[in-house]
Amino acid sequence: MVLSKPLYSLLGTYLEQLFNHPVRTKSITACVLATSANVTSQRLAGAKTLNQHSVFAYGLYGLIFGGSVPHYFYTTVERLISQDVRFRRFFLFLSERLVYAPIYQALSLFFLTLFEGKTPSTALKNVEKLYWPLLKANWQYLSVFVYLNFAYVPPMFRSISMAIISFIWVVYIAQRRRRFQEKQAAKEAAK
Repeated sequence: MVLSKPLYSLLGTYLEQLFNHPVRTKSITACVLATSANVTSQRLAGAKTLNQHSVFAYGLYGLIFGGSVPHYFYTTVERLISQDVRFRRFFLFLSERLVYAPIYQALSLFFLTLFEGKTPSTALKNVEKLYWPLLKANWQYLSVFVYLNFAYVPPMFRSISMAIISFIWVVYIAQRRRRFQEKQAAKEAAK
């Protein structure tokens, strides 16, 4: 009971910021969640020390793209698909799965690699090798959550609810990218 008042106050402040400054609030939230997910992924993998470049890359990506891109996508789709359209939720779902997810996945893979300080050619190799398996996994594992998000979450909270779901997804992506990078490093060492 003692903690409930500060928690309600913090939640109230957060919701006020979300209403008054949605992009900034969502970007900071995405930064914190992406950074936390990367640290969690590294800890789950048994890393003794954190890869600071990777933590920085995920945080920067979350700050720049993690809040703004989903915000503007969801806002645009809400405006484009009229409230009167039959099967509106289904069309929202399809637009997210067939337009947003493929583009955002490629953007993520490319810029995360760049933000880690690697070359654009390395980033493109990363996208070429990981894009299709990650996109298929995204469609397979996240589609139900995306549909539930469109069906039951108010528009103001959609990108935040997806950010929370994305926490788990980022842990998965970080592990897949790390395995790929370890294989690449082993190939380079063998040369």
